[in-house]
Amino acid sequence: MTHSFETLAIHAGQDPDPVTGAVVPPIFATSTYQQNAVGAPRQGYEYSRTANPTRKALEECLAALERGLRGLAFASGLAAEDTLLRTICNPGDHVVIPDDAYGGTYRLFARVAERWGLRWTAAPLHDLEAVRAALRPETVLLWAETPTNPLLGIADIAALASLAHSAGARLVVDNTFASPYLQQPLTLGADVVVHSTTKYCGGHSDVIGGALVVSDSALGEELAYHQNAIGAVAGPFDAWLTLRGLRTLAIRMERHCDNAERVAAFLAGQPSLSSVLYPGLPQHPGHAIAARQMRRYGGMVSFRVGAGEEVAVAVCNQARLFLLGESLGGVESLIEHPGRMTHASASGSPLEVPPDLVRLSVGIEAVDDLIADLAQALRSAGLDIESPHTSAVGRPSAPR
Repeated sequence: MTHSFETLAIHAGQDPDPVTGAVVPPIFATSTYQQNAVGAPRQGYEYSRTANPTRKALEECLAALERGLRGLAFASGLAAEDTLLRTICNPGDHVVIPDDAYGGTYRLFARVAERWGLRWTAAPLHDLEAVRAALRPETVLLWAETPTNPLLGIADIAALASLAHSAGARLVVDNTFASPYLQQPLTLGADVVVHSTTKYCGGHSDVIGGALVVSDSALGEELAYHQNAIGAVAGPFDAWLTLRGLRTLAIRMERHCDNAERVAAFLAGQPSLSSVLYPGLPQHPGHAIAARQMRRYGGMVSFRVGAGEEVAVAVCNQARLFLLGESLGGVESLIEHPGRMTHASASGSPLEVPPDLVRLSVGIEAVDDLIADLAQALRSAGLDIESPHTSAVGRPSAPR
């Protein structure tokens, strides 16, 4: 029987405990396991870096939600990315990355992987001809984010998969901004899905984690070998917290999307802002693709103040309900200045973000309160802002 997303989020990998009947998987806070005999571990468990029942429950749930065969949980999103690169890439290989990639991903490629011989090219992934031109005979990975962080760019996953495969490369999709609820890249042809489970999967800003999900069993075995060999695994309590977050992912994402659509519409109605970046807005250049491959448009909104970096910084400093902080995807709303915060590592590079950019992670609070807070923050920074009640707040249509 094929179950719906909401059912899988609560039951996949999470059968009641066979001893006690507990409906929530226990936290197996153990480093080692008694074995039946030399070379004969019980149920395959011998040491918790290699396998842990709590982590296994999370990995099975993530695989089910992404419609994959194998999930692997890590200590952070970047630990997952690093393990993936060390599994697939060799010195001299080449990777194509987005020209607006997450700052931590850029740093991993430019400051770490490049030192051991991995080459990379940044390309605008919405431009398929530019991607085709960036591919080389030695390209092994095409690395995508969609939506991108922080410019909310949209890439056509199916088209990128076709390009990558025709070049003998694999397509990796960072699905952190969308979450498995809004988008399932493996069903569109991607080979690997990456998550910072810190974000929407965990959903409560109380855990750091990462994940890889694949549909190819051989690749899954290879990744599992490197997960164990490199050792940056999710601890049992972190795995348990992330698993708890996944149980409410569907209903949280619906509220995140509801609120973000209203916030984006309010911002789009402000003439003093130079641009509002949200895939749910009809004027967004990736709107049609997002409507085709996403369930809804997500909880992330970015905008440019058009009045210089200091005004953008002032907006961030004046917000109150939108807490000034890095990260995203929690139930609380966050605001940040990417140029000085999450994407500072890309400063001075071709991936440098606009200095007047502000990024919002729209939480699940009452949306009228959030809009009022943004209005006062924008006014306090010296921008001419129309009253929230005069702004259009219609909800963009989205696939269901």
